[in-house]
Amino acid sequence: MSEKRLAVISLIIEDREQSPKINGVLTEYGEYVVGRMGVPYKERGVSVICVIIDAPAEIINTVTGKIGMISGVTAKTLMSKNLQ
Repeated sequence: MSEKRLAVISLIIEDREQSPKINGVLTEYGEYVVGRMGVPYKERGVSVICVIIDAPAEIINTVTGKIGMISGVTAKTLMSKNLQ
């Protein structure tokens, strides 16, 4: 596996019913999760979550992809340059 990278995965959740699926993916890769912060934005009816993850790029991309495929959820990643 490649060297570890630091990343922030940003999620916008428009369908709160999908929370168990999101949490399932984050739990599956929990060994890489450094922390997370969630903010419910009631005026817009969405929740925003930022997940800090320290993992190989392949894992980061897998987590982002799995979450991004969940209906009602948008996921984007900001990844560090090579950190060791």
